[in-house]
Amino acid sequence: MYRAPVEDITFTLNHIAGLDAEIQAARLGDLSDDLVDAILTEAGRFASEEVTPLHKIGDQQGARLKGAEVTTPDGWRELYKRWIDGGWNALTAPEEFGGQGLPSMLGVAAIEMWNSASMAFGLGPTLTMGAVDALEKHASDDLKKKYLAKLVSGEWMGTMNLTEPQAGSDLAALRSRAERADDGTYRIFGQKIFITYGEHDFTDNIVHLVLARLPDAPEGTRGISLFLVPKFMVGEDGSLGARNDVFCASLEHKLGIHASPTCTMIYGDDFTKTGKPGAIGWLIGEENRGLACMFTMMNNARLAVGMQGVAIAETAYQMALAFANERRQGKAASYSGTGMAPIVYHPDVQRNLLTMKALTSASRAISYSCAHATDRARLGEEDASHWQGRANLLTPVAKAFSTDVGVDVASLGVQVHGGMGFIEETGAASLYRDARIAPIYEGTNGIQAIDLVMRKLPQSKGEHVHGYIAELSAIAVQVRNSNLEGWGRTGAALEAALSDLTEATNFMQEQVADGKSEQALAGATPYLRLFALASGGVYLAKGALSEKSTKRVALARFFSENLVAETAALKDRVINGAESLSAAARDLVIA
Repeated sequence: MYRAPVEDITFTLNHIAGLDAEIQAARLGDLSDDLVDAILTEAGRFASEEVTPLHKIGDQQGARLKGAEVTTPDGWRELYKRWIDGGWNALTAPEEFGGQGLPSMLGVAAIEMWNSASMAFGLGPTLTMGAVDALEKHASDDLKKKYLAKLVSGEWMGTMNLTEPQAGSDLAALRSRAERADDGTYRIFGQKIFITYGEHDFTDNIVHLVLARLPDAPEGTRGISLFLVPKFMVGEDGSLGARNDVFCASLEHKLGIHASPTCTMIYGDDFTKTGKPGAIGWLIGEENRGLACMFTMMNNARLAVGMQGVAIAETAYQMALAFANERRQGKAASYSGTGMAPIVYHPDVQRNLLTMKALTSASRAISYSCAHATDRARLGEEDASHWQGRANLLTPVAKAFSTDVGVDVASLGVQVHGGMGFIEETGAASLYRDARIAPIYEGTNGIQAIDLVMRKLPQSKGEHVHGYIAELSAIAVQVRNSNLEGWGRTGAALEAALSDLTEATNFMQEQVADGKSEQALAGATPYLRLFALASGGVYLAKGALSEKSTKRVALARFFSENLVAETAALKDRVINGAESLSAAARDLVIA
């Protein structure tokens, strides 16, 4: 049973990400430590006591399709109603439209808890929050007035419609089309697949954000527009009218997140039901500039997906730790009791559990630090561009590393459970199944690595990343000079990892600058992991320094002496791995 780790979440927010410093500097309005504690405590209670009990029901029943209507598992619709009644959907939304205007740091902390309790439940609201941000930044005043308040409250939910059968990561291949109508609206035609919560029974209206191409649009991504397409038409007074020509044709049968309806959506295929040809949509932003608008939603979603990785990892760790303390097998030298020892006393199990905890804590620190940078950028102060650069740098790392961690930690959780982990009764298998999608969607982790190397390292003429590494290096020096007991070789290990990161960064920047993109792309994925291990290790040490806690020192030391050493091998792969990759890849192409 998941219990929200409110203490660890609060600690990471305050002492690693920097929330406490922002509150003390009065940069976040009336937000106080007491209010933060109250919000996180209640969010943790709701996740633990109300969402968690419905996870297994959701996994077993799944979402069900009859005709074009989707029914969610027993109790889920009522759960969602209680969730929006608690105001959770509005946590970080703009106050102008009924939101609470709280910082992203609190938002991602809450997202972690919802997804730890049930990733299939947490998915839907995450997309609505992203839709709110996209509309608030890019939609016309009329669209904001008509839709934003209902989306902010959660009375309506939003979706993101990008993928098509022939167009996954490469959006230039989109075929969905939009035609201009005489009344200023557009008619949308096409098929979208893998649409999360594209149809459901949580709300009486669903607001789809849809990418489509106008007839005279330029080729490629420069010719994509973004449209708002509601399930039901909305009157000037906010009342719901006729059904729009957008329907769910099928639900995917998935490895995991069974309760989350993953839909195939058809636009403009059955005007006999609506009386009008095509799904009626409204342009968001400018024609042929839709991808820029959608990226507002996608960047938010990428950090949220990173939090799903952290969330699954946390639940898997809690479940494995509880099992290891109960399960008895064999003898252990460190166990002084009678009979068989609980497996938590066996060194290999201890190593697995500590690896799970350390990776979870490091990915949480990276993700919360990314949210902190986003908050600072939004304040609009003189250093906003610096913080936007930091958010840009950390977003692909938070998404990719955290979701890889989610899979790795869930897998280790199955291992700790042994044979009991491979069957469904314990729940360890369901976490592993749920976790596996996160490295794939919102831009595969390989795409995140490419983004980091090709777009984020060159920003600020390549200097921003080195400034970030310098900040991390200053913390490593503090560790080396610290008088706290128990550090072992932590300081030296972190400095070695940062040296590896600096060398690999210089190499990558040289390849990009010299136009050697294949060399850079070959090393992008190991580079991102190197980046994450080095920064994650430093963040854990930063937390231990601030609290002077022996348990946090011990965890930082374990991470540094057992996991960070991988950076040396990763650096070698970054610098020397491209030639062997290219040579061996020739045999992969089937003639």
